[in-house]
Amino acid sequence: MKILVTGATGLVGTALVAALARDGHMVCRLVRPVTKTGGGSPGAFDVAWNPETGELGGAAVGAEAVVNLGGASIAGGRWTDARKKLLRSSRVDNTRALVTALGKMNAKPDVLICASAIGVYGNRGDEVLSEESATGADFLAGISKDWEAEALRAEELRTRVVLARFGVVLDKNGGALRKMLVPIKFGVGGRIGNGNQWMSWIALQDAVLALQFTLRNRNLRGAVNIVAPEPVTNSEFTKTLAHTLHRPAFLPAPGFALRLAMGEMADALLLSSQRVVPEKLRRAGFNFKHPTLRPALRDMLVAG
Repeated sequence: MKILVTGATGLVGTALVAALARDGHMVCRLVRPVTKTGGGSPGAFDVAWNPETGELGGAAVGAEAVVNLGGASIAGGRWTDARKKLLRSSRVDNTRALVTALGKMNAKPDVLICASAIGVYGNRGDEVLSEESATGADFLAGISKDWEAEALRAEELRTRVVLARFGVVLDKNGGALRKMLVPIKFGVGGRIGNGNQWMSWIALQDAVLALQFTLRNRNLRGAVNIVAPEPVTNSEFTKTLAHTLHRPAFLPAPGFALRLAMGEMADALLLSSQRVVPEKLRRAGFNFKHPTLRPALRDMLVAG
């Protein structure tokens, strides 16, 4: 299968491209002029992509599938007005440009998998959230809803659209977990706020396997939660991580201090609660390699 991938240099994108290439697919990393991929996996190559002009390299012709993982890092800087504009445009505007470019192809792709986030549900306390749950109304929820709406335009091309709503993707070599490891290793880590907020996570390996599963399963469409089946509270996550590393976790990070340091971003990323379950993946028969947190962290941080 010929597969186009945006966001191919990110944590999930890098792992996905390598996995698809190992499976024998022809993988085209859609890269903007300023992007450096640092070489390539066997079976993967770069194709020029300019979201601002909508120009897509000719080598993309004939693609049967597209995985859209692009977007500026949500935690990449304080949410100034300029940063919030970038977070939105890199998702909503770029997805609009991508779908428009796909629409100009003579042979349309069979499937578009577009990244989204469980932030679409907003801050929901202890409520268990499936793909059927209502969406939220805050900044991240608004971006995610508009992002998904642009992706769903591809249905007009008779393309199956999957909205991959990612939880926190865990891997020791990048993303959120690498940042969490630093205070824990120094023995100063602890819960965030009151620690009661729910954290819906997924191991990187399972995130990649879930994306491959949705590529193959023609019955999956619309929102699909890419999360492990057992979410945990922040307090439980912190204790489990510290226990795995044989370190203490006694110094909590007060919510007011986080808000002073990070502003609006603290509430959205660290203090909000989303107890999300992967209902569609479970019904479709997806087999999680890391369904529970403790063995998942042990495999990442000890066995690996």
